[in-house]
Amino acid sequence: MSDKLIITVAPTGSLPKKSDTPYVPITPDEIAKDVKECYDLGASVVHIHARDKEGNNIHDFIRYVEIVDKIKKLCPKIIIQISTGGRASFDYESRSQGLKLNPESASLTTGSVNFGEMVYQNSPEIILKLAKEMKARNIKPELEIYDISMIQQAIELKSKGLINDPLYFHFVMGFKNCQPATYNQLTSLLNTIPRDSIWDISGVGMYQMFTVFSGISLGGHVRVGIEDNIYYKSGRLGKNFNFVERVARISRDFGREIASPDEARKILKINK
Repeated sequence: MSDKLIITVAPTGSLPKKSDTPYVPITPDEIAKDVKECYDLGASVVHIHARDKEGNNIHDFIRYVEIVDKIKKLCPKIIIQISTGGRASFDYESRSQGLKLNPESASLTTGSVNFGEMVYQNSPEIILKLAKEMKARNIKPELEIYDISMIQQAIELKSKGLINDPLYFHFVMGFKNCQPATYNQLTSLLNTIPRDSIWDISGVGMYQMFTVFSGISLGGHVRVGIEDNIYYKSGRLGKNFNFVERVARISRDFGREIASPDEARKILKINK
């Protein structure tokens, strides 16, 4: 297998609260500490959500600055990936706040979907605006795919010259009311994306191990972290570094080495 494995850690997300797990990092200091532990174990990308003092998900430029500055002081080479997700707000001005930091990467969900008990709205207008802003700032879109129909929208953005090769897909699997975490679904996704695409994968809750093994063994890349799953195993809460350490260990046992941040940049063709 030619490419080393890129491990992305998603330490915080928008949903887990301290009442769910004491290990979810909320403050900039907590997030930076967790990221450093994961970086030391092999994580080369960090997927960032911001929270306010009460733990609520927010799109706030100042809070993003605090988080990024603290992460960069502890692990200056890690790839920063900002979330533009719509849980905090569906408004473009809010969702684009993190892009003002000019991160190397940012998430871009290319369609709407039932998201648990809510509708996750990503209108064609919002998608286009976010894609144009990322293109103007030379930010690599991480194309978050919750349903196979979202792939075509990503391909159309590429055809308009708004995304550079290779397309970088992230398959989110097993979330309630979204695409299932099954081999049939993953096969369909892989048969639909352009051949030269890069892909990684995450599984929600109990499906995380399915996606870990699938990403490692099928030549993709893997995202783990408390955003997607708070349990290391049944009945045992996990810390972010637990998830990263496990992925790195399994991948090396499989015979696939872990990509450093600079190697991840080459794989993803990030040039900042």
